[in-house]
Amino acid sequence: MLFSDQYTLTIALRPSQNSCNYTESRLHTGGLYLMVRARCHQSPHRHHHRLGKLGQVLHRSKRGWVWNQFFVIEEVSPPQLRNGAGTIFVIDDNTGNIHATKTLDREEQAQYTLTAQAVARDTNKPLEPPSEFIVKVQDINDNPPEFLHGPYYANVPEMSNVGTSVMQVTATDADDPTYGNSARLVYSILQGQPYFSVESQTGIIRTALPNMDREARQEYDVVIQAKDMGGHMGGLSGTTEVKITLTDVNDNPPKFPQSVYAMSVSEDRVPGEEVGRLKAKDPDLGDNGLVTYSLLDGDGMGVFELSTDSETREAVIKLKKHVDYETKRMYTLKVEGSNPHIDPRFMSWGPYKDEATIKISVEDADEPPVFVAPSYTFEVEENAPEGTVVGRVHAKDTDVANNPVRYMIPRYTDVEQFFNINSEDGLITTTRPMDRETQPWHNISVSATEIGHHQDTKVRVNIKIKDMNDNAPEFATNNEVLMCDTVAPGKMIETVSAVDKDEMAHRQHFTFSLAPEVAHNNNFSLKDNRDSTASIYVLRKGFSRLTQDVYFLPIEINDNGLPALSSTNTLTIRVCSCDSRDTILSCNVEPYVLPAGLSTGALIAILACIVILLAIVVLFVALRRQKKEPLIVFEEEDIRENIITYDDEGGGEEDTEAFDIATLQNPDGANGFLPRKDMKPELQCPLRPGMGHPAPNSVDVDDFIKTRIAEADCDPTAPPYDSIQIYGYEGRGSLAGSLSSLESVTTESDLDYDYLQSWGPRFRKLADLYGTKDCPLFDADEAEDS
Repeated sequence: MLFSDQYTLTIALRPSQNSCNYTESRLHTGGLYLMVRARCHQSPHRHHHRLGKLGQVLHRSKRGWVWNQFFVIEEVSPPQLRNGAGTIFVIDDNTGNIHATKTLDREEQAQYTLTAQAVARDTNKPLEPPSEFIVKVQDINDNPPEFLHGPYYANVPEMSNVGTSVMQVTATDADDPTYGNSARLVYSILQGQPYFSVESQTGIIRTALPNMDREARQEYDVVIQAKDMGGHMGGLSGTTEVKITLTDVNDNPPKFPQSVYAMSVSEDRVPGEEVGRLKAKDPDLGDNGLVTYSLLDGDGMGVFELSTDSETREAVIKLKKHVDYETKRMYTLKVEGSNPHIDPRFMSWGPYKDEATIKISVEDADEPPVFVAPSYTFEVEENAPEGTVVGRVHAKDTDVANNPVRYMIPRYTDVEQFFNINSEDGLITTTRPMDRETQPWHNISVSATEIGHHQDTKVRVNIKIKDMNDNAPEFATNNEVLMCDTVAPGKMIETVSAVDKDEMAHRQHFTFSLAPEVAHNNNFSLKDNRDSTASIYVLRKGFSRLTQDVYFLPIEINDNGLPALSSTNTLTIRVCSCDSRDTILSCNVEPYVLPAGLSTGALIAILACIVILLAIVVLFVALRRQKKEPLIVFEEEDIRENIITYDDEGGGEEDTEAFDIATLQNPDGANGFLPRKDMKPELQCPLRPGMGHPAPNSVDVDDFIKTRIAEADCDPTAPPYDSIQIYGYEGRGSLAGSLSSLESVTTESDLDYDYLQSWGPRFRKLADLYGTKDCPLFDADEAEDS
């Protein structure tokens, strides 16, 4: 019976007389014999006495089995068995031979533990307790080495020393490492020499050549072999692939492809624009191939600047300042490109930098004129007459040609056209007097352009209008003065001040006085405070609102300008009712004008305003009563002029106005009705026989209709007549006569057209019209031929 890796063999023994002798059984399995030995032991139950030579008693020992350790060679095919199929081991109970029923694999199970027991054949009873013995499977070299983790990938820095370890590969062999050389492996390199080598015992791959350059070759495919049997003949082998990549180190300095670079820049370029690019080549990767650029020397250090393009890693030369072709035409720069990250192991291979020279030529450009000043500021007096000189601007051509310059004022900077400029010398003058109080500053632009060129330059011109004392002073405020009707005499009721639209200088001073017409009134007085203010005082008491509730006090104000100006301003004083504390309770808002308070000028102004209002009202009424007349007078339309012409060739020799429909009309009939030129033929053709009126008693209506149609077709005198209508008049004045033959029938001519009869059927129609006075009829086929 089979239990896991232990197997039980039951052996039945036959009693023998010579049971004390050793019994040997040899088991043959696959060329090996498993020997089973039995020995006799004295039985503890039965004692058979036997006398020896010396009279000793001999005891018989009990039978026992001696189980040896057996070996079975793996992978050997077992013999065919008729009994015991389905189990691994069977024993022949007669001979004691033990057999393996299938091929054994040591890699699956290296040994088996068997349990054997001897039983009596006749009674089938155990003769002794079970015993165990071990059957070991003997190894043979049936498994090749295997690389379980292949293929492999490894990196090693370029320029590594010979013998630098790359990686270790390990193969496994399933055979027994303790028996023979089946699992003794030896490594060798099949592909990858002479660049790499492998240690035969450890499988460590190492570099075999010095100075392997990544820039020359980056990847290597290496094949490693592991062979058992110590590498001897007959051993099994396995291979694996190792992909080795050389990693980059900074072993290459940057190098400019050219030692001298030529660039150019136009003098009209603005600072910040790109002039050119250059790049130093470095075959290293990443930070090892990074190149930084800098300017070392040259006369263009202050004119040009250098930057690095973060994407292309190029050195970009840009304009830093304006260049002038007329001043300097060539600049030189020296540029250095260097590696910022240097490997100390390769310092001796340096220096890790390179230099190049850049020659930048300045190209001439058609530059606009340049004003000698960045801006201009002029002054002109207020109210200066037309043509007053404001100032002069000047620009010059900086090009070699030195072309003349023309000046102009762009009208969008001087919309009201206050100023003019001389186009040749740049002299600015006024076009009319100007008012400082309306606009104290005028900011215009002047444009300068070279003759024959389109480029221009503009300059700012600021014109200040100098103040003149041309505005009289006036009250600072026009508020009414409210006065209690119980005011006491001598009380100040108001302090007035003045303003002037002219420029207020710190020395400007105003004086106040009552107008001459009210200088001696008994109601109010004025005191000039000599600080550009004046105080109004009451002279009497007992103001009654019923008698007069409003007083108008004209005050004359004078300034100290040159020349001094004065104006009369009226102060309105309203009488109000107040309580005992002089708090105003109410004021009469109805205006009442003191007759003595109005001047003659004020009355004239009021009358003028009334007259103007009346004139406006009268004009408005007149406009409303005026009947609107039609804008367009529609004349009678002549339907004969409604002609659509699709091939208009113009109005002829007298046509001077293109697309004028009047020129297409006949001037002879323009002033009157142009009759139709209907022509009644003078010749009459005789009717064909049978084409007269049908017989009175004829009842054939069809023949009657056909006869009438034929008569109408043949008779040229019957209406409607041929009509000529002129739709396009080509003018009078052509010396050539008309080429038309439409009126040739009525024209008397001595020409003989009989020769047309000999020209053939194509000219038969002309021969009939001109060659004879007759009008023969012809059928439709002949008409088509003509």
